Amino acid sequence: MRIRKLIKDMTPDSVLQIRKWRNAHGVFPRIFRPVTFSEKVLHRNLFERRDEFKQIADKAAVRSYVERRLGAEILPKLYHLTGDPGTIPFDELPPRFVVKPTHGSGWVRVVTDKSTLDRAALIATCADWLKRNYYKESREIVYKDLEPRILVEEFIDDGNGATPNDYKLFVFGGSVEYIQADLNRFDHHKQLLYSPAWKKLDVRYVGDDISGEVERPPHLREMIEAAEMLGRDWDFIRADFYDTAGRLYFGEITLTPNEGCVRFRPQEFDDYLGSLWKVHERTDR
Repeated sequence: MRIRKLIKDMTPDSVLQIRKWRNAHGVFPRIFRPVTFSEKVLHRNLFERRDEFKQIADKAAVRSYVERRLGAEILPKLYHLTGDPGTIPFDELPPRFVVKPTHGSGWVRVVTDKSTLDRAALIATCADWLKRNYYKESREIVYKDLEPRILVEEFIDDGNGATPNDYKLFVFGGSVEYIQADLNRFDHHKQLLYSPAWKKLDVRYVGDDISGEVERPPHLREMIEAAEMLGRDWDFIRADFYDTAGRLYFGEITLTPNEGCVRFRPQEFDDYLGSLWKVHERTDR
């Protein structure tokens, strides 16, 4: 295992990214002149550099970016931000809250009953997150050089159980083209795709069960407007939200979703999304 890790650490980012993409899709990507959406996500990882990457990818820093564009009221309450999980003020926190690191993706702990929480175990989990370098694990450029911190914020209750529905809006050139609704993230996770008019699309990610329906979110129009405001200066972003009967909440912004390694069925949808993403072609090859 140590030898494998050493080899991985010595392998250039581009080689690892291209290899991972090829393993997912079964073909080599068109690196310099990408066509599909998946290829263009990889292209961003390999070549695109913007000063805003660091702020957008940081789960705490992005809050000020969102506040400038949408106002502070759309943000979940921030209870605590620290580089030392031992300082989390558990006694002052509400019965339910969410804990996650600022420098990675997919690492999260949802606390739905503080009275049964093993505080020492959660502190240990947070300490482990802080030791890990998500950039070195994923090689996604947007996570490079982020400051590791722990963020404790409001639990959003939309009435759907332990986790709220997560609405991921894919924004191309400032226009929302489709919405991914994620249900039951930690238990029988399901992803369904919808148009901005909330018509279920006959499209899926390979391996997904697309049976069933998701009710139209109560603030769909406001959600689309918010996503388009966040994406107005970008060729592509994915803006995530939670929605309740009372109000809309911001979740996060993603710049390289799944590193482009998720396959669509039908494949033509990947081609279609790629046509919407106007990437500058490289000519220095």
